[in-house]
Amino acid sequence: MTDLPGLPAAVSSTTGIGTDNSRLKSKANLEQAGAQFEAVFTGMMLKSMRAAKLADPLFDSKALDTFRDMQDQKTVAAMAQHTPLGIGKAMTAFLSRSQGDLNDSRQ
Repeated sequence: MTDLPGLPAAVSSTTGIGTDNSRLKSKANLEQAGAQFEAVFTGMMLKSMRAAKLADPLFDSKALDTFRDMQDQKTVAAMAQHTPLGIGKAMTAFLSRSQGDLNDSRQ
């Protein structure tokens, strides 16, 4: 790997993709990924519940749908942060078992 001017030393000169993977193996990144997974999962669940309409709404428009989607995104993010379902924590625990260096630093 040769260094090009303007590129950090840990960037491949042929692909331009970073080769420094040290930041990937941290407990904080794994926990953040678990929280994001929980937010995505909860969002998909909420979207599925909204799709199962029991009746046609009286006032329906694309603007209302867009606003409801934005509101759902904020609700899901707050739910994942304050009252998680536990699936993100379970995913974090499952993934941390395969990485021995993270298990050594557990409290």
